[in-house]
Amino acid sequence: MRTSPTWWILGAGALGRLFGARLTTTLSLHLIGRRPDDGPLRYHAPCGEIHDVDVARTTLATLALHTHARPALVVLATKSYATLTAVEELAGHVDPQTPLLSLQNGFSIQPRLAKIWAGPVLCASTTEGAYVEGETGVVHAGTGTTWIGDIDNTWPILARDSVYWLNQAGFSAYHDVAIVQRLWHKLAINAAINPLVARYRIRNGQLRDQPFRRMVDSIINEIGPLLEGEGVVPPPAGWHTLVWEVIGATANNRASMLQDVLAGRPTEREAILGPLLAIAKRQRCTAPTLETLYHDTPS
Repeated sequence: MRTSPTWWILGAGALGRLFGARLTTTLSLHLIGRRPDDGPLRYHAPCGEIHDVDVARTTLATLALHTHARPALVVLATKSYATLTAVEELAGHVDPQTPLLSLQNGFSIQPRLAKIWAGPVLCASTTEGAYVEGETGVVHAGTGTTWIGDIDNTWPILARDSVYWLNQAGFSAYHDVAIVQRLWHKLAINAAINPLVARYRIRNGQLRDQPFRRMVDSIINEIGPLLEGEGVVPPPAGWHTLVWEVIGATANNRASMLQDVLAGRPTEREAILGPLLAIAKRQRCTAPTLETLYHDTPS
């Protein structure tokens, strides 16, 4: 039996709460948000059961005032646009060699983290669906798969160790030596789902209805050739199957961009659609569907 490590999760949004509620059962964990809370986290399981889970919820400032075991790994569960600022603040509280695990959407922040952080930077691509409920709740709206690796495949042992603890907590997790390919696949999924559900304020499953189904297919038709032009290998069953399977698995989920719109927060439009438009520009291709989607998506 392995000795349970100490992990910190930076960011108490939907994924932060989800990972916190599950991982706290198998390792020592601190969920770091904007304010501390002594009450339990209310976890709504996919089967419909509700559990009150004792998760140590605190702030970086509070942790600095007390003696806690230094983290063996910090999970970054912040929004993409807030990640660099959060990491700058984190740097004052941890050893500079502390490994990070990035859960961010898109594929722009991960390479930047790998350049500025002295320690290992792992990247995760997950299809777990979750949304917050109130100040203390998280709804696990759809189970999925989490893949972990690093951009240069430098830290396979660390990646496999992280996978081990996620599986111990009941997630379905795997090490991926080609995580960059996986991140581009996830970006394609997010681009086909998030902007539309945010604009029309619908759940993922409603994309299966008309006129949204046609919109999703048009987006996928444009994304696939762009990514393949960058050397991204298409999924075995094709881009359409990849996206529609995720939509089906997370039908009841409120996608992250929809949650941002409903809460009056900035969205991750730039992180999700920006890289695709940059590819189109670099390839000198027209991308009218993506350009329209970008301009119609709340920022």
